[in-house]
Amino acid sequence: MIRVLAPHNREVFANLTRREIRGRYKGSWLGVVWSLITPIVMMLAYTLVFTIIFQVGTLGEIPNYSLFLLTGLALWVFFAGALVSAATSLIASGELVKKVRFPREIVPAASVFSQGLATAVMLAALIPINLAIMPGDRKAMLLLPVVLLAFLMLIMGLAFAVSVLNVYFRDIEHILSALLLPWFFLTPILYTFTSFPLATNEWVVDVLKYANFVTPFVLALQDVLYWGLVPSARLLTYILVVGAGTLVGGYLIFRRLERNLAVEL
Repeated sequence: MIRVLAPHNREVFANLTRREIRGRYKGSWLGVVWSLITPIVMMLAYTLVFTIIFQVGTLGEIPNYSLFLLTGLALWVFFAGALVSAATSLIASGELVKKVRFPREIVPAASVFSQGLATAVMLAALIPINLAIMPGDRKAMLLLPVVLLAFLMLIMGLAFAVSVLNVYFRDIEHILSALLLPWFFLTPILYTFTSFPLATNEWVVDVLKYANFVTPFVLALQDVLYWGLVPSARLLTYILVVGAGTLVGGYLIFRRLERNLAVEL
């Protein structure tokens, strides 16, 4: 990450990020607005299915269910989009990587930051709405940067790892695509841990909370942005330690395997 943020590399990073964003919305009339439309359509679909068609009664206990969904989707859209994009980033930039000398980790980093635009747009809309509608301690919102920083570290670490591993093992991108849908339903975005039938089994809840390492990050965001609560010390410690550990681990994997990138590409 130090090499990515170094002054002499910032222009390369900015250019690659702009290229990613322009390529994604090229030829689109609405452009970046699609980053907000897509999660809103998902929110409407899930609200219709679970609260009207199937009428899952326990979800009725969640106030302003649509806002609850959008809060979780803000992170999930970033997480899923960044991982899929990062996995193919080095392969897509193969000619650049082989011909131009620059820190290779800039490529997946730019891919992640270009995906972060959608989350930034969603949060810009969600923060004032939640402050106006939802009860709770407004001071809890001060912890939002901490939660987002921890989540960014998690995604960057995973992006470094999957981007370089996918160069050597091209099945990585397909495995990710297959895992993301069940992974989504195992993450408390559509429900809370008090609104599903097995909520009385504490060990089940603990497994769902911590075996799925994305869950604590979603819970922390829901606390500060939706419920207006200060996350527990245990939760904050978990996301900071896991986020920083994943960033360091992913970066070390990238640096170890980047030596033969030009040959493998």
